[in-house]
Amino acid sequence: MPLYEYRCEGCDHRFEVLQRMGEGNERLTCPRCGAGEPSKQFSTFASAVGGGGSTASFAGGGCSAPAGSGFT
Repeated sequence: MPLYEYRCEGCDHRFEVLQRMGEGNERLTCPRCGAGEPSKQFSTFASAVGGGGSTASFAGGGCSAPAGSGFT
């Protein structure tokens, strides 16, 4: 199941929810103030690249699976 990020319209609190693809915000409430139907946010995540470097890569690029891993 994917992890989605939401923002409460009432108190501006951002939180994450693990939910099935295609599910909306109809049954969600803000964990801080209890307001209903928060807005879904678009976010990117960073991950480490290479062998121990401090460079970060942002999601959205092509596949970079190691040769022979079976993933393409």
